[in-house]
Amino acid sequence: MGSWHIGLSVVATDVGGGFSIGLGGLGFIIGLAGSWMLFTGLIGAWLSAVVLIPVICKLSDKHRFFTFPQIFEHFYNGKVALVAGIISAIGYIGFTSSQLLAGAKLASATFVDIDLMTALIIMGIIAVVYTGIGGLKAVIYTDTIQWIILMSGLIFIGIPISYVAIGGIDAIQSTLGAEFLSMGNITWQQLVNWAVTIIPIWFVGMTLYQRMYASKSPKQAQKAWFIAGLFEWPIMAFMGVVLGLFSRVAFENDMFAELGFAATSEMDPEMGLPVLLNTVLPIGLLGLMLSAYFSAILSTADSCLVAASGNVQTDILSRFFNFNQETKAQLRVSQIITLSIGALALLLATYMTNVLDLMLYSYAFMVSGLFVPVLAALYTKKPNSVAAMVSMILGGSTTVTLVVADWPLPLGLDANIFGILMSVVVYFVLATILNKK
Repeated sequence: MGSWHIGLSVVATDVGGGFSIGLGGLGFIIGLAGSWMLFTGLIGAWLSAVVLIPVICKLSDKHRFFTFPQIFEHFYNGKVALVAGIISAIGYIGFTSSQLLAGAKLASATFVDIDLMTALIIMGIIAVVYTGIGGLKAVIYTDTIQWIILMSGLIFIGIPISYVAIGGIDAIQSTLGAEFLSMGNITWQQLVNWAVTIIPIWFVGMTLYQRMYASKSPKQAQKAWFIAGLFEWPIMAFMGVVLGLFSRVAFENDMFAELGFAATSEMDPEMGLPVLLNTVLPIGLLGLMLSAYFSAILSTADSCLVAASGNVQTDILSRFFNFNQETKAQLRVSQIITLSIGALALLLATYMTNVLDLMLYSYAFMVSGLFVPVLAALYTKKPNSVAAMVSMILGGSTTVTLVVADWPLPLGLDANIFGILMSVVVYFVLATILNKK
């Protein structure tokens, strides 16, 4: 496939509805500085385009890879690839859950008679069934259309109408402090936490490897990644936080009071953006704007489901079961696995409340387990299988343990940083010792 389809699919998958709702939450809390989160996405996209794509595309052309963990089997062994497949599948199940939760929050905020749980079930059924119907090619084509719908909705409907409805720049300046319009309204720890979580995902994301494999050539893939980076920041980053900032102005001025969100009450920051749309948009335009956001949510949910399904079928179950190699049989197995994973993701979403947290936890788990071994595989002379296995398990489990324990960490840094450090130390100590032997 060509660079524009791939590039738009990459950014639609990476940003999608979860980051759209999450960015709105950041804009509600800290204003324009929340856009720095997706600046790390631009760095990750361009860095991986330069140093990763040429290597991966060459390997893919030679060995016909279909999943990310097949890289591990090539450089290490089947056991390492199995563990990588499990880590990747768990991460993408969590990521799928975040998208379903984003859709549910959007629906429950704009259709006031529908509670969050009902909206979650409706969103889950639609997303899972829709994904089970098509393969990667269908996902990429629909991602392109869905991203165009989202951008059109934001540029021509959401932002201009919301800006006028809240009273323009005068209302913004009189309602909010100057820090909301400052790009410096953020701590260095937050920037580091975002960078260490988001940049490495460009090196370990199954959805991204699938699109590298699907590109016509390495140059087409690199062009696609450069396109995706620019759409992440500044385009989508600022549109998302600006709408979140607008929703904070509306909330502070009691524009949400009729919907039960008085300025004196508590409000989930991620609910601000959808409640704003419900407040300022007339019925017809609200429908168009909702279609834009639901498009974004589906564009990410379908890709994450396909990624998790590919991990489970190709990298995990196929090592224990000899599936019928006939194409239709493979497709049926894939659809059953996709529906099962979708049901599991829906169940997980019922236990979470924050979209951005769920997304970043999923990212962190994958990154802390997979980032160091994949770099070692691609860029060291003697990749060591035992070191890779142990570093994956200890890196991922360190992050999970710190997140679950909720201990205060040094300097306010994210658990993922310590998971990656554990992975680095374990890999290179073991690799040094075992390679000498």
